[in-house]
Amino acid sequence: MQFTQRTVQCIGPSGLHRMAYTEWGARDNPRVLVCVHGLTRNGRDFDALAEAMSAHYRVICPDVVGRGRSGRLRDPAGYAIPQYVADMVTLIARLNVDSVHWVGTSMGGLIGMALAAQEGTPIHKLVLNDVGPLITIESLQRIATYVGTDPDWATFDEALAYVRFVSQPFGQLTDAQWYHLTETSVLQRPDGRWAFRYDPRIAEPFRAAFVDKDIDLWPVYDQIACPTMAIRGADSDLLTRETWQRMETRGPCARLAEIPGVGHAPMFQSDEQISVVRDFLLSA
Repeated sequence: MQFTQRTVQCIGPSGLHRMAYTEWGARDNPRVLVCVHGLTRNGRDFDALAEAMSAHYRVICPDVVGRGRSGRLRDPAGYAIPQYVADMVTLIARLNVDSVHWVGTSMGGLIGMALAAQEGTPIHKLVLNDVGPLITIESLQRIATYVGTDPDWATFDEALAYVRFVSQPFGQLTDAQWYHLTETSVLQRPDGRWAFRYDPRIAEPFRAAFVDKDIDLWPVYDQIACPTMAIRGADSDLLTRETWQRMETRGPCARLAEIPGVGHAPMFQSDEQISVVRDFLLSA
């Protein structure tokens, strides 16, 4: 693997913060692919996809603020889509390009939807990975059971076992893939214990806004005009089959793809899953 770790300074209501990102491929490649992760994950989730796509793109994988190597917000109320979209606009300006292709998993897809729906958007192709315009109450309740709980472990092996357990919907991954997804998402604290690389306060806006019903984002989706692909884990509880199928007939009329044996969400660790993204992005 060959990548460079960089940061960009962003601003929000509570002040300045740093957003970290990994960069793959040639810096002078005008074709840029931005890959954005899910709620509690980080940009290193895309290492396999980024490496595969780096022959075609300059691939940028940010750690959304509060996650991974990025800074934390002084006011946790900022952990919401408007701040994340603003940070991505700053990142794209740093890259000095007018257009990008976008792969967004779960929360990263919601950020992509929000940005792609804007007039004059820099997103010219969009991949939504196991997320869509309707977020079910069942999936919101599941997320609420773990986000912000801030577990810690005495050993790395305990952390690895926990990640494998809570991330079973990722599907059948190899031991090496589970190890990679764990080592890039946990760190050893000064007291010797292991913990996740994210600010547990990211849960505060989520819980404050939590309502006992589905979240309807169809008006946002209907504003998207760029070519779009909607990928669904066949066993997903976040993107229902009904919503996924409707995405083919509304808004950008997304091309559909489904990954068997996976829930929320496909992680693009295998050649088969990577090829779904590659074929769509590189198609005319």
